[in-house]
Amino acid sequence: MGDVMSRGYVGGAALRFLAVIGFLLATSLAASAQGAAPAAPTIKPAAKPEILQGCPGLIATRPMPFLPAASRVAALKADEVRLDYIGHSTFLIESPQGVRIATDYNDYVRPPVTPDIATMNHAHPSHYTDHPDPAIKYVLRGWADDEKPARIDMQFEDVRVRNVPTNIRTYDGGTERHGNSIFIFEIANLCIAHLGHLHHTLTQQQLNEIGRIDVVLVPVDGSYTLDLDGMVEVLHALKAPLMIPMHYFSRLTLDRFLDRVRQEWAVEIAAVPTLVVSRTTLPVKPKVLVLPGH
Repeated sequence: MGDVMSRGYVGGAALRFLAVIGFLLATSLAASAQGAAPAAPTIKPAAKPEILQGCPGLIATRPMPFLPAASRVAALKADEVRLDYIGHSTFLIESPQGVRIATDYNDYVRPPVTPDIATMNHAHPSHYTDHPDPAIKYVLRGWADDEKPARIDMQFEDVRVRNVPTNIRTYDGGTERHGNSIFIFEIANLCIAHLGHLHHTLTQQQLNEIGRIDVVLVPVDGSYTLDLDGMVEVLHALKAPLMIPMHYFSRLTLDRFLDRVRQEWAVEIAAVPTLVVSRTTLPVKPKVLVLPGH
């Protein structure tokens, strides 16, 4: 699929993380550099990948019944989605019909309720588990055996989940092809993308598969995932009006990202980790919204 990694590992001092997964910081990756041959003056530079306007197969284009959830507290309207930032790269996403999704479901940071759908990625044990709760209806692994791409496109109630595979680095500096997936959740006429443990910028083919994105959940550590300049390039390519940071290990890490993106977009710090969003409440101009983790 032509998804050659376009950015290398950015070294630096290892960042502290929760004690329960501190062992992850013991291993450091060798810094790599990627040179680009200067383009000849007479050759027109290739255009950067651009996101398409349409969301492929957007569920809202099909009839979608809405079942009132009067028995639940704070029931959502038919056009609303609730996002609750649990921590690290785990969000609890809830649809109008009460479908619950946990992203990067793992053994360390879990939502307080059992989700209907759990998505996982393969970079570190803090992004997956070999022992998911058996009560989860759908456990979606974003990788496959023998470095084959996982191909997921499923619908449950009023939620559609699909994925776009990407590569990840290995501890020895190599590449595990298709070890990560960008999961896209199509709910209530919104497209929400969780970038997982993204290690490289996106090709035109990947952007075509992703399609229009309304909300993007983006890792911002700047070292274990993609470097900050690379992640900003990804955000520019996705053109999502709402960008929510995740996967940061300290306030220092988060502030470093926010200082960088304030050059590009408005930044807002929310008081609570929960957000209810609809197409009508999306920001007019692109915005970075920080949800405090539990």
